[in-house]
Amino acid sequence: MPEHNQRTHYKIVIVGGGSAGISVAARLLRKSQDLIGKIAIVDFATKHYYQPLWTLAGAGAVKKDVTEREEAEVIPSGAIWVQDAVAEFSPDENAVITASRTKLHYDYLVVAAGIQIDWDKVKGLKESIGKHGVCSNYSYDYVDSTWDNIRHFKGGTAIFTNPNTPVKCGGAPQKIMYLADDYFRKSGVRSQSSIRFVSGGASIFGVKKYADALQKVIERKQIETQFKHNLIEIAGEKKQAVFENLNTNEQVVMPYDMIHVVPPMSAPDFIKHSSLAASDGWLDVDKYTLQHKRFANVFGVGDCTNLPTSKTGAAIRKQGPVVVQNLLSLIRGKQVDSKYDGYTSCPLVTGYGKLILAEFDYDMNPKETFPFDQSRERRSMYWLKKEMLPLMYWKGMLKGTM
Repeated sequence: MPEHNQRTHYKIVIVGGGSAGISVAARLLRKSQDLIGKIAIVDFATKHYYQPLWTLAGAGAVKKDVTEREEAEVIPSGAIWVQDAVAEFSPDENAVITASRTKLHYDYLVVAAGIQIDWDKVKGLKESIGKHGVCSNYSYDYVDSTWDNIRHFKGGTAIFTNPNTPVKCGGAPQKIMYLADDYFRKSGVRSQSSIRFVSGGASIFGVKKYADALQKVIERKQIETQFKHNLIEIAGEKKQAVFENLNTNEQVVMPYDMIHVVPPMSAPDFIKHSSLAASDGWLDVDKYTLQHKRFANVFGVGDCTNLPTSKTGAAIRKQGPVVVQNLLSLIRGKQVDSKYDGYTSCPLVTGYGKLILAEFDYDMNPKETFPFDQSRERRSMYWLKKEMLPLMYWKGMLKGTM
């Protein structure tokens, strides 16, 4: 339950009650009985979401409500939930200041604050989302609008965007496009449609093995791609999207009948504006130990960090144990020597019942789990994503056991 007393000091304060914060808290409590009652999780949200399934919800393959739980249900026993938002950090005095102006002191800090979705950075997006053919899977509130657009699509131009910022789950912007293509074929409108992937990035995927496989999917599905084009405006009434060509700075207007928008994202403002931030605004941590580069009693985990890897739940699953091991070593006066190798995973859905399971490390080398070529589209991997990974998340990762 949320904390209502006036306690202002904890051994460990964890900022964020999402995948990273909850799994780290659960793992710490499993490894050290001494920490029971001494860990605070600071998060204002009352709901907790398993966001990787939002792609399938947007394609009508699952109901979105299976992705939602009460936050109170996932707070591990032995941790104290401070239901408040963090407004600022004061690492010189080992404190965080909350939105209600409470100062919480800590011996150790874990920043697991997630990523900020900057809906307002695309002109007209907030006014248009959910209508005028504009949809997005990046919000529980709007994921149904994606499915409405896909199943009622009668032909024309369908645009799928990807910004030039890091985003959570880097494959999600294209996954929903492959599913839409599949559905348009089933509903008989694909021959009257053009599908276009317009991305602020430079390529379809950063790892050559999987990029080559995705290129074949794009060719088979006859999808047009345009890279280095960043969405800057939606003119909803006119059904026009305005992109900036990042090579020439020219503005390019594209008409659409439906558009799935992935908004730009950045580090949360309270990190950007703090002394914990690197020059690019993300939390400044060592890429191997996840310890802060300037404040030794601070660690970072998940999407809010400046780690040079994709921002995914799978990355968090490998980062969490490293943070826990190194934090416990520090508390016990030992060497901080557990290392994270940059492992991340993108389960790339390429259609209903088809998935390429990309797994790789900091060096962009494939780091695959299964004894077969994961760059091939497989039904088994689709079922892994749809059925097994959510179970592993709720029953394993959030409990600190995997």
